[in-house]
Amino acid sequence: MLTEERHQLILKYLAEEKAVTVTELTGLLQASESTIRRDLNTLHQQGKLLKVHGGATLKEKAVTTVEYDMKTKSALNLAEKKRIARYAASLIEKDDFVYIDAGTTTELLVDYIDQPAEFVTNGIGHARKLAMKGFRVHILGGEYKLSTEAMIGIEAVQALAAYHFTKAFLGTNGISIGGGYSTPDTQEACVKGEAVKKAYESYILADHTKFNMDSRITFARLEDAKIITDQKPEQNYEKYTVVKEVQE
Repeated sequence: MLTEERHQLILKYLAEEKAVTVTELTGLLQASESTIRRDLNTLHQQGKLLKVHGGATLKEKAVTTVEYDMKTKSALNLAEKKRIARYAASLIEKDDFVYIDAGTTTELLVDYIDQPAEFVTNGIGHARKLAMKGFRVHILGGEYKLSTEAMIGIEAVQALAAYHFTKAFLGTNGISIGGGYSTPDTQEACVKGEAVKKAYESYILADHTKFNMDSRITFARLEDAKIITDQKPEQNYEKYTVVKEVQE
């Protein structure tokens, strides 16, 4: 049996039973204990299940209130973020009017843009990179938040009210079927939410670890934006929106 096939069967069994032991899986899949343990380690690292002593349990939706600074976040899941960013950049067309949200994945997006579009952003670093590449760029006013290097607050929200974007690209701290797209900071949530409202098409750039997570504040519903990710979750998010999985 192929590794991918075993993984799918393990996840299918977990979805039905909520928990499984290594012994049960060796019998079900006719595989050695060492093979099953490797499978469980891999699926745990991918965020698809929770590995426990002697087996695994279904990973339920979690709540996160932690927000790392840009330096810390930029080192997390870097290869996955680059794949997502590269694909997102390919969606930008000549003469688009694009909003780019502050964040680490959206900053990587800037690196891959090669179309002569016009941009609005609340990310200080993003604006600098865009300008250095020769693009016309506008930056929102408001309060500067050091940890995310973002312009936030009522001034930023009011500035967005004047714009009508062809596309918007945003990051998120959590995605869940019940909670939509969420983030820890109320003011940042207001800016993100307004940007989604002002765009003809909105895209959430999120690696697989963001799924089944709720942060403090929901800024948009699942159906308000399409998702670009490195790996689709087991849950049926496509019932609510488009989920694009970017392959290596």
